[in-house]
Amino acid sequence: MNALNNPALTYRVQRTTTSSRVGLTLLGLCVLVLISAPWWADRASLRLVVEFAYYLALAQMWNLLAGYAGMVSVGQQAFVGLGGYLLFMLSTQLGMPPLFAVVLSGVLVALLAIPTALIVFRLRGAYFAIGTWVVAEVFRLGLAQVSSLGGGSGQSLPAAIVRQIGNDRDGREMLIYFTALAIAIGAVAVVFFLLRSRQGLALASIRDSEPASGSLGVNTFRTKLMVYVLAAGCTGVVGALIFLQKLRISPEAAFNLQDWTAVVIFIVIIGGIGTLEGPLIGTLIYFVLRGCLAQYGAVYMIILGVVAVVMMLKAPQGVWGLISERLGWQVFPMQRRLSIQSKP
Repeated sequence: MNALNNPALTYRVQRTTTSSRVGLTLLGLCVLVLISAPWWADRASLRLVVEFAYYLALAQMWNLLAGYAGMVSVGQQAFVGLGGYLLFMLSTQLGMPPLFAVVLSGVLVALLAIPTALIVFRLRGAYFAIGTWVVAEVFRLGLAQVSSLGGGSGQSLPAAIVRQIGNDRDGREMLIYFTALAIAIGAVAVVFFLLRSRQGLALASIRDSEPASGSLGVNTFRTKLMVYVLAAGCTGVVGALIFLQKLRISPEAAFNLQDWTAVVIFIVIIGGIGTLEGPLIGTLIYFVLRGCLAQYGAVYMIILGVVAVVMMLKAPQGVWGLISERLGWQVFPMQRRLSIQSKP
């Protein structure tokens, strides 16, 4: 008799597994430790956590684009830079509170991403990747001509704006720390719940075969546009936070390909593209390698490149993909599993 037709059995669809429950519990404990860090950690450690948080958020957004929607962008620095410049514009010229300006910068970047998408979506494959980089360069060159924003040399946040963040240095750094932590957790949560929704199923079908997904009724253009705009908006929020912490912005720093796109691509490839856990593992690996090798200057970048190439050749699924394949572990459950039990 077919097990599904057996009246002596009960069926339940579940997503969580033992590994996911353990993993989420450990992550929750890590978050609690990080929340308590300002009361026991030194200033350098807190700044490192802030940097880790915004790289994790950037990696999640790029992974959403490339790993789930199949849009390999090398121009995400466009949205980092736009977020940073909008923060400066809103706070210095319109007098908005800095933290409110961080959120509004993300909204405005998302709106700017819509006409940008209408241009780059005409391109496919490598042409799409090059097109996103060209758009980022256009934004960089354009903002370098705006004298009210410092032109090519950039500008610093006025002291009056800095005091709005906090009355003293410790207060400012604590506020930025908790904001960075919230943004990183929010980025992971946004991707997690998106992938568990109907849009997540549409993204999976587009990634596997865009023509086939279209023939099954998936509106590929609308789904990809939604993901592109969402990733741009979240990246813009991160960009605003980055330059709120730095207190200074310039076109070269804001639209830096190496800092805001190349490093992020490395993180996702090493950790595992197309997985939620991959960017987290990749960010940890990147910070460990940077801490150990940064003193060697140019050799450091060569070693990172060699590590990335070897990983793509030997384990293209990344570190977490390799672990998941060998051991079956997962932290963020995505798949539905049918659990069959006997009736008492």
